[in-house]
Amino acid sequence: MPSIQTQLVHAGEPRPRLEGAVVPAIFQSATFEDSGGGNYHDLKYIRLNNTPNHDILHQKLSVICGGEAALVTSSGMAAISTTLLALLNSGDHILAQNCLYGGTHGFLDSDAPSLGIGVDRIDAHRPESWREKMRPETRLVYVETITNPLIQVCELEAIVSFARENELLTVIDNTFASPINFRPLEIGFDVEIHSATKYLNGHSDIVAGAIIASHDLIAKIGLTLDHLGGCLDPHACFLMHRGMRTLSLRVDYQNHSAETLARRLVEHPGVERVHHPLIEGHPDQERARRLLRGCGGVFSFEPAGGIEIAERILRRLNLAVNAPSLGGVETLIGRPSAQSHAAIPAAERVQMGIEDHLLRIAVGIEDTEDLWEDLERALR
Repeated sequence: MPSIQTQLVHAGEPRPRLEGAVVPAIFQSATFEDSGGGNYHDLKYIRLNNTPNHDILHQKLSVICGGEAALVTSSGMAAISTTLLALLNSGDHILAQNCLYGGTHGFLDSDAPSLGIGVDRIDAHRPESWREKMRPETRLVYVETITNPLIQVCELEAIVSFARENELLTVIDNTFASPINFRPLEIGFDVEIHSATKYLNGHSDIVAGAIIASHDLIAKIGLTLDHLGGCLDPHACFLMHRGMRTLSLRVDYQNHSAETLARRLVEHPGVERVHHPLIEGHPDQERARRLLRGCGGVFSFEPAGGIEIAERILRRLNLAVNAPSLGGVETLIGRPSAQSHAAIPAAERVQMGIEDHLLRIAVGIEDTEDLWEDLERALR
């Protein structure tokens, strides 16, 4: 079988090539001629996520992630919310990791309960504690490969085993790892989700989501997606397709660059603590090395001196941009307590380990030495 880099370039491409075009065209058409399928969901229509641009992405994603089928959505949160709404009914209950992306956290805290879906948090590092949160109506376990913003790698293999023993579905947000660093379906997860805005696209110019799973689960999630209307525009599909072709090259570089910077910050007198699973002494180091090919371009650190110093560092950086998001070609940095996790109450953030002076950096593809010089100067 070809390598993942070759599949990123060639998998899902139309054969024969349309009019001989090496780069697939943008089919900017809302509707298509009816082929007589007889089923509403068989019609080619943008809202049904089945234009030629969608089909190319669906096939490419299923190949590189090792799934049977895939869907793209209008955002990462559309992928998350649609998946959960498709797989759960009122009265059902889910177990969710206790440190999740702020948008997911908000959906589980506010929207799910209003729909009659019960939610309990679990410490995904403590398998012995999970059973006490189980209920007869528990249906699903939801986790992230690498948590945001503390960059933890939980007991992923144990999650799969626990779910199988209890006949639960497993859903994992694999955004921070990308399919280059981890393929969760291969170790038994049922559904893999991405904010494709991040590494999959890689150029900070679209918002998109992706869902990869078995044919049966994708068919079920797809019906809900059709009803909710979280479709991705064909031009955004084109940009995501373009970005995915260089995914492996970008992530390989970001893996190395971020780890190099994290190791240097560990030794810096102006830094209290660094959060990166591959540095010595990190409690998840062995698991991260065993499960992941790399840990991506994101890590976080706490500068000495508190929030005032953290803000001063943000103002003094020249290359890294103070902005949310990650996975793009440019380096971004910010304070999670004021950005991705701002909606979470301060006391709850502290309980999660997210201090106000914590800085999260998402390393791009700039020269590593240039980034270090910029960081070191700001710290000095």
